Amino acid sequence: MGRDYTLYFFAALGSFLILYIALPLLVILAKQASDVDMLLKTLHDPYVIEALRNSLLTATATALIALLLGVPLGYVLARKEFPGKSLVQALVDVPIVIPHSVVGIMLLVTFSSAILDSYKGIIAAMLFVSAPFAINAARDGFLAVDEKLENVARTLGASRMRAFFSIALPMAFPAIASGAIMTWARAISEVGAILIVAYYPKTAQVLVMEYFNNYGLRASRPISVVLIVMSLTVFVILRWLVGRKANA
Repeated sequence: MGRDYTLYFFAALGSFLILYIALPLLVILAKQASDVDMLLKTLHDPYVIEALRNSLLTATATALIALLLGVPLGYVLARKEFPGKSLVQALVDVPIVIPHSVVGIMLLVTFSSAILDSYKGIIAAMLFVSAPFAINAARDGFLAVDEKLENVARTLGASRMRAFFSIALPMAFPAIASGAIMTWARAISEVGAILIVAYYPKTAQVLVMEYFNNYGLRASRPISVVLIVMSLTVFVILRWLVGRKANA
């Protein structure tokens, strides 16, 4: 039998996407490295620091809310058949396909002044677009757990809640944690809905747009670089921690 080059061929095809993703990252980092003064000026700008803090806090709050509400829903979707289940699953996925500016309009029409220009508005926009990642990851994680293990625990006297926390949740944890990471990443990358719902208090995503429109590429590039590095760092650390937990 001759040597099979299928994997090498697939890797070669996939490498184009890897290059396409990596190239803009490398270019913007390299260009900013040649303009260190502007980067230092940006890092000392209290307006920028506050916007970065707002992004981190709201994205983290969003991920926690999505997990608190999404993991139980994911468990129900994995374990229970009920009328309208396909509709519920469709509704879970709808935010992924709705244009983000439309999301902002929908939220503003629905909640009006209750979320306008507030942290609640930022989190509301982030939660709408990122919740599907938490719900779907939890559902897939619980589907991968053999329900017979929970049934055995229940025959031994454990309640369904105890079986959930002692068996289903720990075994589904890697999938749920990955979903949490994607939820956080999706939240911190949201711009369109936030621009409409909560232009203030300023987040780093919105500030990049504002600096680009008002001052041009050179002024907006350092904030973009800081946001990229910050997001990548958090993302890599969380992925590493989840990998360690899964392999433990």
